Amino acid sequence: MNDVYFSADVEADGPIPGEYSMLSFGLAVAGRYDGTSFEPCDPTEATFYRELRPITDKVDPQALAVSGLDRDKLAGVGTEPSEAMSAAATWVSAQAADARPVLVAYPLGFDWMFMHWYFIRFHGRSPFGFSSALDMKTIYQQKAGVTLDDAGLADLPVELSPKQEHTHNALDDAIEQAEIFKRLYVWDGT
Repeated sequence: MNDVYFSADVEADGPIPGEYSMLSFGLAVAGRYDGTSFEPCDPTEATFYRELRPITDKVDPQALAVSGLDRDKLAGVGTEPSEAMSAAATWVSAQAADARPVLVAYPLGFDWMFMHWYFIRFHGRSPFGFSSALDMKTIYQQKAGVTLDDAGLADLPVELSPKQEHTHNALDDAIEQAEIFKRLYVWDGT
C-alpha cells in the first residue's frame, strides 16, 4: 500500500488532551511514497484547518499565550470537536484515497497525542490508526547523526530550514513542516 504524508500541527491550551483542550489544528498533504519513489506535493494545495470549542475549563496560560487564540471567543464560535474530527477524518480519507494516511510532525509526540485522542474521543476512530505516524525530528536526528538536543527546528541546516515564518497558526505551521518534510525525506544527511 502506498503512503500519503499529512503534516499536522496543533495549538492547545495545555500539555495533555482531556484535561486541556486542542484549540486548533491544521493538516497539509506533504507527499506520497509508493515504496520506490517519493512524490512531493505542494502543501498549500490540499489543506484542512479548524478552530475548536474548548472541552474543559482548565487552562495553562503559557500554553494559551503561544497560540494567540481567543479561548473565550472559541467557546462561542469554535467548531464542536465531534464535527471537526469527523470532517477531518473524511478529508484525510478522501486525500489518501486507496493509500495509507501517515501523520508527520516536528516533533510528533505533542501533535500526535492530541490528534489521536481527539479522533478517538470525538469520532470513534482515527484515519491514522493507532501507529501510522513519522516523527520528523527523529528522521533528522538519525540522518544528521546528532543528539536529540541538536535536532530542533532551529538546528536544521539551511537546505532543510523552512522559508516560512513559524507563526503558531496551526495551518501555517503544518504547511511549514510539510516543506521541511519534503526536503528531509530526500536529504542524504550531508
